Amino acid sequence: MSDEVAAGHVRIRLDLSYDGAAFHGWAKQAGGRRTVQGEIEDALRTVTRSGSATYELTVAGRTDAGVHARGQVAHVDLPEAVWREHHEKLLKRLAGRLSKDVRVWALREAPSGFNARFSAVWRRYAYRVTDNPGGVDPLLRSHVLWHDWPLDVGAMNEAARGLLGEHDFAAYCKKREGATTIRTLQELSLVRGDDGIVTATVRADAFCHNMVRSLIGALLFVGDGHRPADWPGKVLAAGVRDSAVHVVRPHGLTLEEVGYPADELLAARNKEARNRRSLPGTSGCETC
Repeated sequence: MSDEVAAGHVRIRLDLSYDGAAFHGWAKQAGGRRTVQGEIEDALRTVTRSGSATYELTVAGRTDAGVHARGQVAHVDLPEAVWREHHEKLLKRLAGRLSKDVRVWALREAPSGFNARFSAVWRRYAYRVTDNPGGVDPLLRSHVLWHDWPLDVGAMNEAARGLLGEHDFAAYCKKREGATTIRTLQELSLVRGDDGIVTATVRADAFCHNMVRSLIGALLFVGDGHRPADWPGKVLAAGVRDSAVHVVRPHGLTLEEVGYPADELLAARNKEARNRRSLPGTSGCETC
């Protein structure tokens, strides 16, 4: 699949963040639902006075409704003339046009071979939960899940270690037709802060639909004593959805950062990530 930038256009990298509470996810939807992609694309057309032109964003991680992002990355291909005319003031104009729950922090020409989605080598999410008997601090209620059972973070970390590495995460993903569920989970660890909030750090080369929230759901069952520490690993090995694995609510989840290789390796990574992946010893990667 070719990813060449069309003649007369320039690829622009956008670094952005948003509070997902009032959005129906990242991707544009029919019916006029408010989405992050739709809002930024509309703002781009408006501030560049581009009328009915279509400037479609490609994103590193397509977040679901209610999920937040602090370190999201996207790209858009703009006509060279539009970029030359507007680039010096584009960031400030977007700040004036966009709603306060979404911000673009940086706009710059992307290096050759860059694709916000396919060039990424990892995505890092954080999921925040508290087991405080009194509930969640009202100022954090849109970003922290309340779990009303005491959590043993040590047991959760023990369970997490059994999930690391390259596996078929079908048991923790919502299946999508034609998409693989093989992923490499590079980090899964939990820390309780001085404020009592437990933050789970989840990093992988890519994630399939509902993967992070399902993993956290399984770990919470271990943390509150409803399941032993080896149970999440057994669910993974079974390869099928377990009704006991709950997909936790989205508001505790934030996309924190996206990692990319050195500029000279971007094109190779772009090509590699488009290949359908299989585990050793099996027959025939879609990043999201």
